[in-house]
Amino acid sequence: MQLYNTLSAEERAQLIDEAGKERLTLSFYAYAKIEDPKKFRDDLFIAWNALDALGRIYVAHEGINAQMSVPADQFEAFRDTLEAYDFMKGIRLNVAVEQDNHSFLKLTIKVRNKIVADGLNDDTFDVTNKGVHLKAQEFNDMLDDPNTIVVDFRNHYESEVGHFEGAITPDVENFRESLPIINDQLQDFKEDKNLLMYCTGGIRCEKASAYFKHQGFKNVFQLEGGIIEYTRQIKEEGIQSKFIGKNFVFDHRLGERITDDIISQCHQCGKPCDNHTNCANDACHLLFIQCDECKAAMENCCSTECLETIHLPWEEQVKLRKGLQVGNKVFRKGKSDALKFKHSGDLSTQPLAQATKTKAETKNIRQKISVKKVLIGKAEHYYSKSKIAQFLIENKELSIGDKVLISGPTTGEQEITITEMYANGGPCEVAKIGDQITFELPFRVRLSDKLYKISHAENA
Repeated sequence: MQLYNTLSAEERAQLIDEAGKERLTLSFYAYAKIEDPKKFRDDLFIAWNALDALGRIYVAHEGINAQMSVPADQFEAFRDTLEAYDFMKGIRLNVAVEQDNHSFLKLTIKVRNKIVADGLNDDTFDVTNKGVHLKAQEFNDMLDDPNTIVVDFRNHYESEVGHFEGAITPDVENFRESLPIINDQLQDFKEDKNLLMYCTGGIRCEKASAYFKHQGFKNVFQLEGGIIEYTRQIKEEGIQSKFIGKNFVFDHRLGERITDDIISQCHQCGKPCDNHTNCANDACHLLFIQCDECKAAMENCCSTECLETIHLPWEEQVKLRKGLQVGNKVFRKGKSDALKFKHSGDLSTQPLAQATKTKAETKNIRQKISVKKVLIGKAEHYYSKSKIAQFLIENKELSIGDKVLISGPTTGEQEITITEMYANGGPCEVAKIGDQITFELPFRVRLSDKLYKISHAENA
């Protein structure tokens, strides 16, 4: 009976590419009383491994918290495995804004004390007495109310690349840190202000809203389904997005584009940028923001020290990190002195109530340089001997001279200008929807890679 992964991430990625099937990235959570989390964990692993479902899942006596990648053709079968449990019947599955076949490459299910590390003693308050859930339009309406204080309950590296207009974004590294800070600094607003909160998928606010009601806050509201569900609703219903920038996600993508605004900067040079990366030094893995130019110059490293380390013989690298807690900086962005440009927002000396921004100030958050990115096609093949890539054009035309971005979890983000291309076997100046195009590329592309047309424009 298989209860653990037998394939490496690289082997799994190769199998996914060879299968050529679309996968869905999704997340869900449920609070419930689970008597035997270990048995629950093992049963889920057996069922999901059979469906080739991958992801990172935490289970505890209090419930389940999951981020997953599921084959699209197994989606209903996967839902059936959830419906087998009464507490997950009809559960909402938050499907990612952008799909990526390599979002998760292992099935990891861990038994934890809690499904979210909140540092709270649940026996001291009623965790079911939650705040009022708001849908996207209702959330927008309350944001416009001058009597509202909106708080981002995510970590600083999440809110730095994208957040709601006027939101308070505490400079914290984890959820448990934000609770006492916000409670302490909003003491004077318990009775008369609307406390509006949000997070990525809603799970952090489920507990936080009950905690703040217990602390005496009278008007507590939360975004139903978090940023992921908000984005789905505004797209389906044509609602204006009051979330600006990118939504950080905890898989290989590290972010989903919600609006074209870039509200953060490269931590090494200060250029407008919101692409997270992990330092290439295996003894560091620091999560930080790095632009393409710095990525090339620093070889995906956060410091000259790490750059020097990755060029040492492998045996020496292993010796240097002996005794270290390898990977202990993962998801601790911007906490290195080697990074000079950091905009996490230190609220330690500024009352949270004074940190809210007016609409005029919020507009200034948006960078003067914006990057427009439009998905136009997908990779179909790469001829390694001739170094020729083949793409299918699915949306909008592509012309000689256009700048394009080729993006994928293994490929990364590569920007080039089209100087020569062939469509349907012959040379062409303009490729139309439905055309199969080829052009020379110095790097390999994969089936999961996407082709975007991009433009750089200055805002007034």
